[in-house]
Amino acid sequence: MSRAGFFETIVGAVVIAIAAAFLAYAYGVSGKGIGRDQYRIAAVFGRVDGVTVGSEVRIAGVKVGAVSANSLDSRTYEANVEFAIDGNVEIPEDSIAKVVSDGLLGGAHIAIEPGASEEMLRAGDKITITQGSVDLLGLAVQAFTNQAASDGDKAGDNANADPLGEF
Repeated sequence: MSRAGFFETIVGAVVIAIAAAFLAYAYGVSGKGIGRDQYRIAAVFGRVDGVTVGSEVRIAGVKVGAVSANSLDSRTYEANVEFAIDGNVEIPEDSIAKVVSDGLLGGAHIAIEPGASEEMLRAGDKITITQGSVDLLGLAVQAFTNQAASDGDKAGDNANADPLGEF
């Protein structure tokens, strides 16, 4: 084997090792690879805009897990979401799960607000109190159209008013 061939073989092996490390990291972050120190819980949401497999699950802003699966219930048209939660984090059964926007660019995560119950969720349990994502663009359009309509009403009211202030 020539020096150039040996060098190419080494570079190829390094590239393959880096690719394998990246795939292992991506698989672990996605929540698909559930380990001994994690358990799965689920929740049902009306909307989960921006939440995908691998999105973070946070409590008080601290990552405690990841979304491991999501699917549409074809009967109710609601989103079923499964989370892989760190095994050392206990979540009270009366906790609230919310879809929270990460910013204006569309990313989102699941925020869990712990309840006060003494009973903790176990593997396979569901969080029953949820709040889906808010359609910010829809709200902005609605606010704009409502403002335009109320401005139009005010303009119409002013058109009927006597300019000299007389009745």
